Amino acid sequence: MMQRMFIFLSLLMLIPDIYIYRMFIVRLMISPVWKLCYWIPSALLLMGLIYVCFLAGSDVVDRQSRAVGWFMLVVFICAFPKVIFMLCSLLGLPFNYFLHWPKAPFVTIGLLGALLTAGMILYGATVGKFRFRVKEQTFCSPRLPDGFDGYRIALLTDIHIGSFAGNLSAVERMVDLINAQEADLMVFAGDLVNHRATELNGFQPVLATLHARDGIYSVMGNHDYGPYYKWDSLEEQAENIFDLQQREADMGWTMLNNSHVILHRNNDSIALIGVENEGEPPFSQHADLPKAMEGTQGLFRILISHNPTHWRSEVLPDSDIDLMLAGHTHAMQLAWGNHSFSSVFYPEWGGLYMEGERGLYVSVGLGFVGLPFRFGAWPEVTVVTLRKK
Repeated sequence: MMQRMFIFLSLLMLIPDIYIYRMFIVRLMISPVWKLCYWIPSALLLMGLIYVCFLAGSDVVDRQSRAVGWFMLVVFICAFPKVIFMLCSLLGLPFNYFLHWPKAPFVTIGLLGALLTAGMILYGATVGKFRFRVKEQTFCSPRLPDGFDGYRIALLTDIHIGSFAGNLSAVERMVDLINAQEADLMVFAGDLVNHRATELNGFQPVLATLHARDGIYSVMGNHDYGPYYKWDSLEEQAENIFDLQQREADMGWTMLNNSHVILHRNNDSIALIGVENEGEPPFSQHADLPKAMEGTQGLFRILISHNPTHWRSEVLPDSDIDLMLAGHTHAMQLAWGNHSFSSVFYPEWGGLYMEGERGLYVSVGLGFVGLPFRFGAWPEVTVVTLRKK
Protein backbone atom coordinates (compact mmCIF):
# COMPACT_ATOMS: atom_id res chain seq x y z
CA MET A 1 0.00 0.00 0.00
CA MET A 2 2.67 2.53 1.06
CA GLN A 3 4.86 1.50 -1.88
CA ARG A 4 2.03 2.07 -4.37
CA MET A 5 1.34 5.45 -2.79
CA PHE A 6 5.03 6.35 -3.10
CA ILE A 7 5.09 5.51 -6.83
CA PHE A 8 1.91 7.51 -7.51
CA LEU A 9 2.95 10.60 -5.55
CA SER A 10 6.51 10.53 -6.90
CA LEU A 11 5.25 10.47 -10.48
CA LEU A 12 2.70 13.19 -9.62
CA MET A 13 5.57 15.44 -8.57
CA LEU A 14 8.35 14.47 -10.95
CA ILE A 15 6.58 14.32 -14.32
CA PRO A 16 5.36 17.97 -14.21
CA ASP A 17 8.71 19.05 -12.75
CA ILE A 18 10.66 17.43 -15.58
CA TYR A 19 8.35 18.98 -18.18
CA ILE A 20 8.48 22.48 -16.67
CA TYR A 21 12.25 22.28 -16.21
CA ARG A 22 12.93 21.24 -19.80
CA MET A 23 10.37 23.57 -21.41
CA PHE A 24 10.83 26.70 -19.30
CA ILE A 25 13.47 26.66 -16.56
CA VAL A 26 16.35 25.67 -18.85
CA ARG A 27 15.42 28.41 -21.32
CA LEU A 28 14.58 31.19 -18.87
CA MET A 29 17.31 30.75 -16.27
CA ILE A 30 20.96 31.13 -17.17
CA SER A 31 22.54 30.56 -13.77
CA PRO A 32 23.13 26.87 -12.93
CA VAL A 33 22.53 27.76 -9.28
CA TRP A 34 18.99 28.95 -9.95
CA LYS A 35 18.35 25.91 -12.11
CA LEU A 36 19.45 23.71 -9.22
CA CYS A 37 17.30 25.68 -6.76
CA TYR A 38 14.21 24.77 -8.79
CA TRP A 39 14.59 21.13 -7.67
CA ILE A 40 15.06 21.82 -3.94
CA PRO A 41 11.33 21.78 -2.92
CA SER A 42 10.64 18.59 -4.85
CA ALA A 43 13.79 16.95 -3.50
CA LEU A 44 12.77 17.73 0.08
CA LEU A 45 9.26 16.43 -0.50
CA LEU A 46 10.62 13.29 -2.15
CA MET A 47 12.82 12.65 0.88
CA GLY A 48 9.78 13.13 3.08
CA LEU A 49 7.85 10.59 1.00
CA ILE A 50 10.71 8.10 1.30
CA TYR A 51 10.66 8.54 5.08
CA VAL A 52 6.88 8.17 5.40
CA CYS A 53 6.58 5.22 3.01
CA PHE A 54 9.69 3.21 3.85
CA LEU A 55 11.52 4.38 6.99
CA ALA A 56 8.91 5.53 9.51
CA GLY A 57 7.29 2.14 10.03
CA SER A 58 4.07 0.60 8.78
CA ASP A 59 2.06 2.23 11.57
CA VAL A 60 3.21 5.82 10.94
CA VAL A 61 -0.24 6.80 9.65
CA ASP A 62 -1.77 5.43 12.87
CA ARG A 63 0.71 7.13 15.18
CA GLN A 64 1.09 10.44 13.36
CA SER A 65 -2.08 10.72 11.28
CA ARG A 66 -2.34 14.50 11.61
CA ALA A 67 1.32 15.12 10.73
CA VAL A 68 1.14 12.75 7.77
CA GLY A 69 -2.10 14.42 6.62
CA TRP A 70 -0.51 17.87 6.63
CA PHE A 71 2.59 16.57 4.86
CA MET A 72 0.45 15.03 2.12
CA LEU A 73 -1.42 18.31 1.78
CA VAL A 74 1.90 20.11 1.17
CA VAL A 75 2.75 17.49 -1.47
CA PHE A 76 -0.57 18.09 -3.22
CA ILE A 77 -0.33 21.87 -3.08
CA CYS A 78 3.10 21.64 -4.70
CA ALA A 79 2.17 18.99 -7.26
CA PHE A 80 -1.37 19.63 -8.49
CA PRO A 81 -0.87 23.26 -9.63
CA LYS A 82 2.12 22.07 -11.67
CA VAL A 83 0.00 19.30 -13.18
CA ILE A 84 -2.65 21.82 -14.22
CA PHE A 85 0.00 24.11 -15.71
CA MET A 86 1.62 21.22 -17.60
CA LEU A 87 -1.69 20.03 -19.07
CA CYS A 88 -2.63 23.52 -20.28
CA SER A 89 0.82 24.01 -21.78
CA LEU A 90 0.72 20.62 -23.48
CA LEU A 91 -2.69 21.45 -24.90
CA GLY A 92 -1.16 24.38 -26.73
CA LEU A 93 1.69 22.44 -28.35
CA PRO A 94 -0.33 20.96 -31.28
CA PHE A 95 -1.85 24.37 -32.03
CA ASN A 96 1.60 25.92 -32.00
CA TYR A 97 3.15 23.22 -34.19
CA PHE A 98 0.41 22.80 -36.80
CA LEU A 99 -1.32 26.20 -36.80
CA HIS A 100 1.58 28.33 -35.55
CA TRP A 101 -0.50 29.78 -32.75
CA PRO A 102 1.53 31.48 -30.02
CA LYS A 103 2.22 29.50 -26.84
CA ALA A 104 1.66 32.49 -24.56
CA PRO A 105 -2.17 32.20 -24.19
CA PHE A 106 -1.93 28.55 -23.14
CA VAL A 107 0.90 29.32 -20.73
CA THR A 108 -1.14 32.16 -19.25
CA ILE A 109 -4.20 29.92 -18.85
CA GLY A 110 -1.95 27.32 -17.24
CA LEU A 111 -0.57 29.85 -14.76
CA LEU A 112 -4.07 31.03 -13.86
CA GLY A 113 -5.25 27.43 -13.49
CA ALA A 114 -2.28 26.64 -11.25
CA LEU A 115 -2.98 29.66 -9.06
CA LEU A 116 -6.67 28.75 -8.78
CA THR A 117 -5.78 25.16 -7.89
CA ALA A 118 -3.36 26.29 -5.19
CA GLY A 119 -5.95 28.74 -3.85
CA MET A 120 -8.61 26.02 -3.77
CA ILE A 121 -6.35 23.71 -1.78
CA LEU A 122 -5.39 26.47 0.65
CA TYR A 123 -9.03 27.48 1.12
CA GLY A 124 -10.10 23.89 1.69
CA ALA A 125 -7.33 23.37 4.24
CA THR A 126 -7.97 26.54 6.23
CA VAL A 127 -11.65 27.44 5.81
CA GLY A 128 -13.47 24.74 3.88
CA LYS A 129 -12.99 21.93 6.39
CA PHE A 130 -14.82 24.00 9.02
CA ARG A 131 -17.45 25.54 6.72
CA PHE A 132 -20.37 23.77 8.40
CA ARG A 133 -23.70 24.00 6.62
CA VAL A 134 -27.25 22.77 7.04
CA LYS A 135 -28.71 20.85 4.13
CA GLU A 136 -32.49 20.47 3.99
CA GLN A 137 -33.91 17.37 2.35
CA THR A 138 -37.53 16.19 2.03
CA PHE A 139 -38.45 12.52 1.73
CA CYS A 140 -42.00 11.75 0.61
CA SER A 141 -43.68 8.36 0.97
CA PRO A 142 -47.27 7.12 0.76
CA ARG A 143 -46.44 4.64 3.53
CA LEU A 144 -45.59 7.30 6.08
CA PRO A 145 -48.12 7.42 8.94
CA ASP A 146 -50.05 10.68 9.20
CA GLY A 147 -48.66 11.36 12.66
CA PHE A 148 -45.12 11.62 11.27
CA ASP A 149 -45.95 14.02 8.45
CA GLY A 150 -43.44 16.87 8.92
CA TYR A 151 -41.17 14.84 11.24
CA ARG A 152 -37.63 16.24 11.15
CA ILE A 153 -34.54 14.05 11.45
CA ALA A 154 -31.07 15.53 11.89
CA LEU A 155 -28.57 13.22 10.19
CA LEU A 156 -24.97 13.44 11.41
CA THR A 157 -22.14 11.25 10.23
CA ASP A 158 -18.36 10.94 9.94
CA ILE A 159 -17.34 13.40 12.63
CA HIS A 160 -13.85 11.83 12.91
CA ILE A 161 -13.29 13.70 16.15
CA GLY A 162 -9.56 12.94 16.28
CA SER A 163 -9.05 15.24 13.30
CA PHE A 164 -10.34 18.16 15.41
CA ALA A 165 -7.61 17.76 18.05
CA GLY A 166 -6.72 21.18 19.44
CA ASN A 167 -9.76 22.86 17.91
CA LEU A 168 -12.56 22.65 20.46
CA SER A 169 -14.13 25.89 19.19
CA ALA A 170 -14.88 24.30 15.78
CA VAL A 171 -16.68 21.40 17.46
CA GLU A 172 -18.64 23.83 19.63
CA ARG A 173 -19.77 25.72 16.52
CA MET A 174 -20.76 22.45 14.90
CA VAL A 175 -22.79 21.38 17.95
CA ASP A 176 -24.51 24.77 18.21
CA LEU A 177 -25.50 24.61 14.55
CA ILE A 178 -26.92 21.10 14.94
CA ASN A 179 -28.91 21.95 18.08
CA ALA A 180 -30.27 25.08 16.43
CA GLN A 181 -32.20 22.85 13.99
CA GLU A 182 -34.44 21.66 16.88
CA ALA A 183 -34.96 18.31 15.15
CA ASP A 184 -37.45 15.74 16.40
CA LEU A 185 -34.85 12.99 16.13
CA MET A 186 -31.08 12.88 15.73
CA VAL A 187 -29.20 9.97 14.15
CA PHE A 188 -25.47 9.43 13.80
CA ALA A 189 -24.39 7.15 10.94
CA GLY A 190 -20.94 6.17 12.18
CA ASP A 191 -17.23 7.06 12.22
CA LEU A 192 -17.17 9.10 15.40
CA VAL A 193 -13.40 8.58 15.74
CA ASN A 194 -10.44 7.93 13.45
CA HIS A 195 -8.89 5.09 15.43
CA ARG A 196 -9.30 5.22 19.21
CA ALA A 197 -12.01 6.09 21.69
CA THR A 198 -9.56 8.30 23.59
CA GLU A 199 -9.81 10.82 20.75
CA LEU A 200 -13.04 11.89 22.46
CA ASN A 201 -11.10 13.20 25.47
CA GLY A 202 -11.89 16.89 25.85
CA PHE A 203 -14.70 16.74 23.26
CA GLN A 204 -17.08 14.42 25.08
CA PRO A 205 -18.74 17.13 27.27
CA VAL A 206 -19.46 19.24 24.17
CA LEU A 207 -20.90 16.35 22.16
CA ALA A 208 -23.01 15.40 25.18
CA THR A 209 -24.94 18.67 24.76
CA LEU A 210 -26.43 17.47 21.46
CA HIS A 211 -30.14 16.89 21.94
CA ALA A 212 -33.36 16.05 20.11
CA ARG A 213 -36.87 15.51 21.42
CA ASP A 214 -36.97 11.79 20.60
CA GLY A 215 -33.31 11.15 21.39
CA ILE A 216 -30.05 10.44 19.56
CA TYR A 217 -29.37 7.06 17.97
CA SER A 218 -26.09 5.90 16.44
CA VAL A 219 -24.39 3.03 14.63
CA MET A 220 -20.79 1.94 14.12
CA GLY A 221 -18.74 3.01 11.11
CA ASN A 222 -15.67 1.26 9.75
CA HIS A 223 -13.26 3.58 11.62
CA ASP A 224 -15.06 3.00 14.92
CA TYR A 225 -13.77 -0.59 15.04
CA GLY A 226 -10.17 0.65 14.93
CA PRO A 227 -9.07 -1.55 12.01
CA TYR A 228 -6.45 0.94 10.78
CA TYR A 229 -4.57 1.15 14.09
CA LYS A 230 -1.76 -1.22 15.10
CA TRP A 231 -3.10 -2.74 18.30
CA ASP A 232 -0.96 -4.82 20.63
CA SER A 233 -3.65 -7.50 20.69
CA LEU A 234 -7.19 -8.28 19.60
CA GLU A 235 -8.22 -7.89 23.23
CA GLU A 236 -6.97 -4.29 23.23
CA GLN A 237 -8.95 -3.56 20.07
CA ALA A 238 -12.08 -5.10 21.62
CA GLU A 239 -11.58 -2.97 24.75
CA ASN A 240 -11.37 0.12 22.55
CA ILE A 241 -14.69 -0.74 20.88
CA PHE A 242 -16.32 -1.26 24.27
CA ASP A 243 -14.86 2.04 25.49
CA LEU A 244 -16.29 3.88 22.48
CA GLN A 245 -19.72 2.35 22.98
CA GLN A 246 -19.65 3.28 26.66
CA ARG A 247 -18.64 6.85 25.88
CA GLU A 248 -21.53 7.21 23.43
CA ALA A 249 -23.90 5.90 26.10
CA ASP A 250 -22.46 8.41 28.59
CA MET A 251 -23.17 11.19 26.08
CA GLY A 252 -26.81 10.12 25.95
CA TRP A 253 -26.58 8.41 22.57
CA THR A 254 -28.31 5.06 22.07
CA MET A 255 -26.33 2.71 19.84
CA LEU A 256 -28.35 0.42 17.60
CA ASN A 257 -26.09 -2.57 17.06
CA ASN A 258 -28.22 -4.70 14.74
CA SER A 259 -31.34 -3.65 16.64
CA HIS A 260 -34.23 -1.22 16.41
CA VAL A 261 -36.46 1.12 18.35
CA ILE A 262 -40.10 2.01 17.79
CA LEU A 263 -40.84 5.73 17.65
CA HIS A 264 -44.30 7.05 18.52
CA ARG A 265 -46.06 10.22 17.55
CA ASN A 266 -49.72 10.81 18.32
CA ASN A 267 -51.25 7.37 17.68
CA ASP A 268 -48.79 6.32 14.97
CA SER A 269 -45.47 4.45 15.03
CA ILE A 270 -42.45 3.98 12.82
CA ALA A 271 -39.36 1.79 13.23
CA LEU A 272 -35.81 3.13 13.41
CA ILE A 273 -33.35 0.33 12.61
CA GLY A 274 -29.59 0.39 13.00
CA VAL A 275 -26.95 -2.05 11.82
CA GLU A 276 -23.26 -2.33 12.42
CA ASN A 277 -20.95 -1.47 9.54
CA GLU A 278 -21.57 -3.39 6.35
CA GLY A 279 -19.19 -2.42 3.58
CA GLU A 280 -17.65 -3.81 0.47
CA PRO A 281 -14.26 -5.52 1.08
CA PRO A 282 -11.85 -4.53 2.53
CA PHE A 283 -14.26 -2.62 4.81
CA SER A 284 -15.62 -4.52 7.80
CA GLN A 285 -18.85 -6.48 7.50
CA HIS A 286 -20.77 -6.85 10.76
CA ALA A 287 -24.39 -6.08 9.86
CA ASP A 288 -27.23 -8.46 10.65
CA LEU A 289 -30.17 -6.81 8.92
CA PRO A 290 -32.71 -9.63 9.43
CA LYS A 291 -32.02 -9.59 13.17
CA ALA A 292 -32.27 -5.81 13.32
CA MET A 293 -35.65 -5.82 11.52
CA GLU A 294 -37.29 -8.51 13.67
CA GLY A 295 -40.54 -7.17 15.10
CA THR A 296 -40.85 -4.22 12.71
CA GLN A 297 -43.02 -5.88 10.06
CA GLY A 298 -45.75 -3.64 8.67
CA LEU A 299 -44.19 -0.42 9.97
CA PHE A 300 -42.67 2.42 8.01
CA ARG A 301 -38.97 1.67 8.44
CA ILE A 302 -35.88 3.86 8.48
CA LEU A 303 -32.45 2.21 8.44
CA ILE A 304 -29.17 3.74 9.65
CA SER A 305 -26.27 2.00 7.90
CA HIS A 306 -22.87 3.62 7.56
CA ASN A 307 -21.81 2.47 4.09
CA PRO A 308 -24.13 3.34 1.16
CA THR A 309 -23.08 0.21 -0.77
CA HIS A 310 -25.21 -1.74 1.72
CA TRP A 311 -28.30 -0.30 -0.01
CA ARG A 312 -27.81 -2.18 -3.27
CA SER A 313 -26.07 -5.23 -1.84
CA GLU A 314 -28.79 -6.17 0.69
CA VAL A 315 -31.28 -3.47 1.62
CA LEU A 316 -32.98 -3.11 -1.79
CA PRO A 317 -33.10 -6.79 -2.81
CA ASP A 318 -33.72 -8.40 0.59
CA SER A 319 -35.91 -5.96 2.54
CA ASP A 320 -38.67 -3.40 2.20
CA ILE A 321 -36.85 -0.63 4.10
CA ASP A 322 -38.45 2.68 3.15
CA LEU A 323 -35.51 5.02 3.79
CA MET A 324 -31.84 4.36 4.45
CA LEU A 325 -29.51 7.00 5.92
CA ALA A 326 -25.76 6.64 5.32
CA GLY A 327 -22.43 8.44 5.19
CA HIS A 328 -18.90 7.09 4.69
CA THR A 329 -17.98 8.59 1.30
CA HIS A 330 -17.10 12.16 2.43
CA ALA A 331 -17.52 12.81 -1.34
CA MET A 332 -13.73 12.32 -1.10
CA GLN A 333 -13.81 15.77 0.56
CA LEU A 334 -13.83 17.33 -2.90
CA ALA A 335 -16.82 18.13 -5.12
CA TRP A 336 -17.97 20.49 -7.86
CA GLY A 337 -21.71 20.91 -7.57
CA ASN A 338 -23.19 17.46 -8.19
CA HIS A 339 -19.88 15.97 -9.33
CA SER A 340 -17.20 14.24 -7.30
CA PHE A 341 -14.39 11.76 -7.93
CA SER A 342 -16.07 9.57 -5.31
CA SER A 343 -18.66 8.63 -7.95
CA VAL A 344 -15.97 6.38 -9.46
CA PHE A 345 -16.16 4.19 -6.35
CA TYR A 346 -19.68 4.87 -5.08
CA PRO A 347 -22.70 5.13 -7.41
CA GLU A 348 -24.51 6.79 -4.50
CA TRP A 349 -22.00 9.17 -2.95
CA GLY A 350 -23.98 12.21 -1.79
CA GLY A 351 -27.61 13.33 -1.71
CA LEU A 352 -30.95 11.55 -2.15
CA TYR A 353 -31.33 8.53 -4.43
CA MET A 354 -34.67 6.91 -5.20
CA GLU A 355 -35.73 3.47 -6.37
CA GLY A 356 -39.49 3.67 -6.81
CA GLU A 357 -40.90 4.86 -3.48
CA ARG A 358 -37.79 3.81 -1.55
CA GLY A 359 -34.90 6.14 -0.84
CA LEU A 360 -31.28 6.36 0.23
CA TYR A 361 -29.78 9.57 1.57
CA VAL A 362 -25.98 9.79 1.71
CA SER A 363 -24.46 12.59 3.77
CA VAL A 364 -20.96 13.78 2.94
CA GLY A 365 -20.30 14.06 6.67
CA LEU A 366 -19.11 16.63 9.16
CA GLY A 367 -15.45 15.85 9.70
CA PHE A 368 -12.41 14.97 7.67
CA VAL A 369 -9.84 12.20 7.70
CA GLY A 370 -6.50 11.82 5.96
CA LEU A 371 -6.08 15.19 4.31
CA PRO A 372 -7.14 18.15 6.53
CA PHE A 373 -9.14 19.55 3.63
CA ARG A 374 -12.65 19.98 2.22
CA PHE A 375 -13.70 21.87 -0.87
CA GLY A 376 -17.17 21.77 -2.41
CA ALA A 377 -18.08 18.81 -0.22
CA TRP A 378 -18.60 21.16 2.71
CA PRO A 379 -19.18 19.54 6.12
CA GLU A 380 -22.92 19.11 6.53
CA VAL A 381 -25.68 18.30 8.94
CA THR A 382 -28.68 17.14 6.96
CA VAL A 383 -32.23 17.75 8.18
CA VAL A 384 -34.48 15.16 6.53
CA THR A 385 -38.16 16.10 6.70
CA LEU A 386 -40.61 13.21 6.26
CA ARG A 387 -43.74 13.98 4.25
CA LYS A 388 -46.86 11.99 3.57
CA LYS A 389 -47.22 11.57 -0.18
